[in-house]
Order: sequence, then C-alpha cells, then structure tokens
Amino acid sequence: MISLSGIAPDASLLRRAQWQMTVTPSGAWPDPSAMEAAADWLPATVPGTAAAALEAAGRFSRGTPVPLHDSDIWYRCRVEPRAAGAHVLACAGLATICEAWLDGVPILVSNSMYAGHEIRLDIDGPAELVFCFRALSPHLSRKGPRARWRTKLVSEPGLRMVRTTLLGHMPGWCPNVHAVGPWREMALVPENGIMVEDLRIESGLTDDGTGRLAVSFRPGPGFTARPGKAAASIACAGWDAPLEEAGEGRLAAELLLPGIEAWWPHTHGTPHLHDVGLALGDGHIRLARTGFRRIEVERGADGKGFGLIVNGVPVFCRGAVWTSADIVSLPGDRAAYEPWVRLARDANMNMLRIGGTMAPETPAFFELCDEAGILVWQDLPFANFDYPVADPAFASAVAGETEDLLARAQASPSLAVICGGSEMHQQGAMMGLPEERWRTPLTEEILPRAAGRIRPDVPYVANSPTGGAMPFSPNEGIAHYYGVGAYRRPLEDARRANVRFAGECLAFSNIPEAGCLPRAERAPCHHPDWKRGVPRDRDVGWDFEDVRDHYVRELYGIDPLDLRHGDPASYLDHGRATVAEVMEATFAEWRRAGSSCRGALVWTFQDLMPGAGWGVAASDGTPKSAWYALRRAFAPLRVSTTDEGTNGLDIHVANDGPDPRRLRITLSCLREGALPVAGGTRDFEIGAHGNARFAATDLIGAFFDTTHAFRFGPPSHDCVHVALSDPETGTVLDETFHFPLGRAKARRGARIEARVAQRSDGMWELHLESDRIAQSVAIEDAAFLPQDNWFHLAPGLMKTVTLAPRDPDTDARPQGRISPLGGSPVSYSAT
Repeated sequence: MISLSGIAPDASLLRRAQWQMTVTPSGAWPDPSAMEAAADWLPATVPGTAAAALEAAGRFSRGTPVPLHDSDIWYRCRVEPRAAGAHVLACAGLATICEAWLDGVPILVSNSMYAGHEIRLDIDGPAELVFCFRALSPHLSRKGPRARWRTKLVSEPGLRMVRTTLLGHMPGWCPNVHAVGPWREMALVPENGIMVEDLRIESGLTDDGTGRLAVSFRPGPGFTARPGKAAASIACAGWDAPLEEAGEGRLAAELLLPGIEAWWPHTHGTPHLHDVGLALGDGHIRLARTGFRRIEVERGADGKGFGLIVNGVPVFCRGAVWTSADIVSLPGDRAAYEPWVRLARDANMNMLRIGGTMAPETPAFFELCDEAGILVWQDLPFANFDYPVADPAFASAVAGETEDLLARAQASPSLAVICGGSEMHQQGAMMGLPEERWRTPLTEEILPRAAGRIRPDVPYVANSPTGGAMPFSPNEGIAHYYGVGAYRRPLEDARRANVRFAGECLAFSNIPEAGCLPRAERAPCHHPDWKRGVPRDRDVGWDFEDVRDHYVRELYGIDPLDLRHGDPASYLDHGRATVAEVMEATFAEWRRAGSSCRGALVWTFQDLMPGAGWGVAASDGTPKSAWYALRRAFAPLRVSTTDEGTNGLDIHVANDGPDPRRLRITLSCLREGALPVAGGTRDFEIGAHGNARFAATDLIGAFFDTTHAFRFGPPSHDCVHVALSDPETGTVLDETFHFPLGRAKARRGARIEARVAQRSDGMWELHLESDRIAQSVAIEDAAFLPQDNWFHLAPGLMKTVTLAPRDPDTDARPQGRISPLGGSPVSYSAT
C-alpha cells in the first residue's frame, strides 16, 4: 500500500479530473468499446456515489429512492500526465462489483467495496479511465453454501456472499439507498513521486509513561532518488532515530520517548497528539500523527465482565453507534465528518461504535476522533449472516480487507476495540444452534489474526454481543441490552440485568424538534407519511414508537393514544421528555459506584433520514431531546441519584477528570415542588478519576423518608433536588432531580421568568427562574440552538442557557418560547 505522505496534494492526476457518470441496463455494455455516443452522461464527484450524482442532477430522491442494484453504473474521465511513464492508480474503495479500463485495456476487477487496490500503469499521454460498477442483483441471486441460519434483518439473503454494506438493504431500519460507485479516495500518481510504500506505524505507552514508536516501510522510487536518503531518520516529539535496514527491502526505526504527553479520552484528560516525520538531508516529510496510550481489557473480579482501562485508569465508555454522515453520498472527508464528531464530543461522548451493519469510515474520521479524544469501537463489516468461511478464496479476501481497513487507521490512538462483527453469534444462538455451530473460524481465527498483524495494541472481541450463558445474556461480556427499551422492562431492569457492557442499548423512536421536521414528516403523528420515518424490526407487529409510548404511560400515567387523539403537540412533547428521562435514569444507574456496568452505547447516534428515527441527533445534525439528556448524563463531572427503596436515596458523584476537586452537595426535599421540608449540605473532596457516594440521610442528619418507601404517613414531599457546586464561588456545576411519587404528581403549574442577555463575546444567554419545579423545560428558537434543553428547573436558582446561532452568519436576535411539560409556555425576545 502506497503512502501519499510526501506527495504534493495536487500530484494526483485525478484531483482535477472531470468525472462523468451514466446508468445503463445490466449488461448493456460489456466494455467501453460498446459505449453509445448518445448516452446520457452526468457530472459526478469522485470519491462519491451514483446516488449522490443522480441527486445532484435532480434524478434521485432519498425520500423515495429508486433501486440502483438492477443497473450498471459507468464512470469515466480523461487523464493527462505531466510526463510519460509509470504511474500508480490507488483505489481505497469501489462499490461493489467493478471493472476498470485505461484506453479500453482492462486494468482491474474487484468484487468487494472494502478492498483497496494498487495498479501500476504506463501512461504515455492523454488517456481515458473508465469504471463500470456492475448490477448487483444477479450476484445476489446466486447460490452459495447452505447457511446454518438465516436472518430477517435484510431483504436479500444473497448479501452474505457479496462484500458490500447492508446500508440500503435493511427494511424498517434505513431507506433503500444502494451504495454504488467509487465511494472512497482514488489517486493516480507518478511512480517516481512515491516516497513510502507499505508503511507500518506502531505506537504505545509503557507502564512508566514512556512512549514507544516503531516505524517501518519499503522505500519508494521517490525516496531512492533523494540525495539525503543515507542519513534518513524518524522524528517525533523532539526525538529521532536513524532508519536502518530491516530485511525484505524495508527500513525501520524505533524510538523510546520518556515522559511523553499521553493521549486520553477527552472525558479523562487531554488527547495529546504528536507528528511522526521522515527527516531527510534536504527536508522533512510528515508521515502521520499519532498519540501514545495503553489500552487493556478489565474482566472484573469474576472474570466475566468487559471494560477498558486506558493508561492504567478504568474508563466508563459512553456514547452511541455511528450510522453515516450521509446515507446518499457516504462521504469520507473531514468537512462531512467534523460537525458530527464535534456534536458527539459536545454531548460528552467518549466512544463511537461503527457497527457491522454500517460502512467503514475513512482515515479522516479517525483523525478527527484522535483530535477530539473519542474512542472508536470498530466492528469489522460483518453482521447477522452465516458467512461462507469454508471457501478459501472468501477467507483470504476478508483477511486482506481487514488488513487494508486497519492499516488506514494504524496510527490512530482513538481505535480502541476491534470487533469481529455484529450479532452473528446472537443470530445463530437465537435459532437454537449449539455454540460450535455459530462460533465460526471467521470471528475466532481469520479476523483476529488479521487484526493482530496490523493493530496488536488494540483489544479484539469476537462479536457484539458475546459472552454469557447465551451470547446475548447481558450479565456477562458484551450485550445488546434492550430490556429497558424494546422489551419494555421497567427502569429497574437496568440494574437487575447486571449489564457488564452494552454495545447497543436504549433504542427509541426519538422525535426531532418541531422546527427541523420537513413538510412530509409534519403530517399528523401516526399518519403513513409520519410512520415512514419511524424505525421497526422486520415482520413484527410493533415499532419503536410503540416502545416510546409504553414508557410515556409508565412515567406519566397517561394513555398515549388519548394524547395523540386529543392533543398531538402534547403527545410529541411527552414522547420527547420520556426518552430524555429514561436515558438519564438508566445511565445514572450504570455510572454509579458499585454498578457492574463499564460502558454503554446508545442505538444510534444520527438518523439516516428525516423523521422520528433512532438517532439522538436528526439527519441534519440538530440535537434531539435524547442528545441533551445524554449530554447531562455523560458529563465528566456528574451528580446523580438512585432510589434504593428502604435504604433511602443515594447520591452519586463521578469525577472523570484528571484533577481532584473540592465540591459541595446541597440537597432539598420539596413539597409541592417549592417548599423545602428537609435538606442538608456537605463539602467534600473527590480524587482524580474518582467516584463518591452519599446517603441522603447523612446530609439531612436524621431519618427522613426521601424515597417514600416506608410510607408512615402522607407524602411529605414530591421532589428531591440535589445541586453540586463549587464551595468557593457557589457556582452550580451540575444538578439532578428525584420524584418519589412519580413525575406526574410533581407537576404543579410552575411560573417561569425568562430574560435574554448578550455576553461581552457576543454570545447570547437565556436566564431562567421558576417559582417551583418545572419539568422537562423545552426551549424553541428558530434562529438559535440552546446548549441545554429538556431539563428540569429548580425553584430559587437561576439557570443560564447559552444560545448558539444555527447560522453563524446570522444577524438574528433570540426570540422564542419556553415550555415546561404540561405547563403554559413563556415567550422571550432580545430587546
């Protein structure tokens, strides 16, 4: 694999190429000589997809996508070399059954969208480069080895024989947008400009904090021609080591870096990064950027758990399952990824999982996660199927794909877990097969061997989920936990299930904010136009809106059908509030000291289409109520409560940061949401990466039935408010609420006062005060996005919410309304 390091950005002949694309019936043109002059060629972008090119031409709708796997898709461009001679064509991904020609001469055949290709070509002058992406449908109908189990996840069983993404093939999960075209980076460069080939970089951190960096490569023609090659060295963080012969035509160097600034997840420290360079006598070439960290797996005292230890510190991993930056174009550039990665970091997520049902992302994604301090769980692109691993050609191909995929992210410290795929173990076990039938050489031998060759520093797990009496049992290993969620278990099940690590959890039909719903999705809820945006499993009699409605009933004692019938707006608001409450409560349970859980990832991060999808963010990047709840639940400095029944109310404080803190807890038990009837304060110190637990009665100083578990008389209070503050300044750093009688009985018609102010830096703030507890307060502003939303508002305390402009170039001033759940809205406007 060539490295583009050291090659000028405009060296690729394809950088400015004018690409064209056309669609033909399957098999109409066997090769470029059959091209018809009257063919309808459209402008196209490479890397890109056919769907994106058609959409740009107004011939494709992501709302009602036309199938593309029934047709052949052709791409072509003219290339003009600066000088005749040898060139290298590098293709990082071609979706999926692809042939290529240069001036009518065949140069490439590919049958995997994940495989990389490098072809050496002699180009003497202007030439035409042509790619044909053959119709996939004929390949899907071909017979293969008999499957030991089948899945209802996808509509075409033949996909197990074809190496392409399941995106676009999962009814009820995502729109049927087929991935076709040169979807990943492509370059055509002069061979004499290639400095480095088969680059290998390994970085790590020893127990004593010393960084270790090993670099090796095969010199390319460009390196061999450089006059300073004899004195070449590898440099990093002010240290350098000479390159030496390492056999098989390779050069290698190894550096030890004492006291190097380590890379951390952003919730636990600073994600320090360091350039790795190739120093020559006449210059310096940047090879990569890396970070130094050490990742270990912790199994717990019983050896049955799963958690990550980073640089010797246990890390509670929290985040979501990534889908795609855009289902139509499947982009791989920084500009497409950056807003999403920033949104994940702003939500205090420290892990994103790329699931086996999705499509792998590019080095740009990992580079952004490196910079943001977000761990990446990488499922290899396998899911649910019984793959034909007995076929030696298939086994060899997927091993090569895995090495290619991981080599592109070999320097990234963010890569934290490599997983053999999604729900293959679960699918086989749920079909009643014994373990020896569903635990196959693919996940146990082929993939871990390939992963170990490229990223030996990253833990490998065979599948997600895996472990336990059944591979999907949540009390051992890695679970896909939907007890709270699809299986409609009570919130207490989050503890009862003894979850150790949830690779997926908490899937709901999350309702977007009203302003970001396109016209079709503004149809009355439950209308067919609305239901198209609601996810569902195939061949079942319910969807994930039904799941959300179940918890509306559980939390608020309201029949969602009555709400939907009589007050649709309130129905939607109760749905938004419910998922926020469920997520905060569940993560309060899992993050508490003493919990068996060491991490959990919500299904999913972003929607693939407009509507009330699984994503905690809408397909346009607008946060939903769930995103705001997770932002609070995932905060590095967090206070939460758990109802321990007759043991009272426990208060939990987590300080994930690298510094000890001196803090103050203030507890207030409120009658009718306003009148304090009991309370207390405690100053304390908490260590770096530390946790603390307090009994509410310790703060009060005497017995008080905070959870209303004893019920010796009428309830004395309906809300408990706990504030975490800085004892020197009094600034509230975090807060949490507990409703011992339930949320419905604590709604008291709060009166909210709102004031808008502009800070000295030009940003706007909203100052809110309430006379009593106001639940699930929603801020709506057409021009501004609140940095907190769907929160509870305590009496007697001012809450300040920053308002960020939706359009950075706007001249608008804040103007909107604030609505407590079930209460009267209050308008605000900047004067």
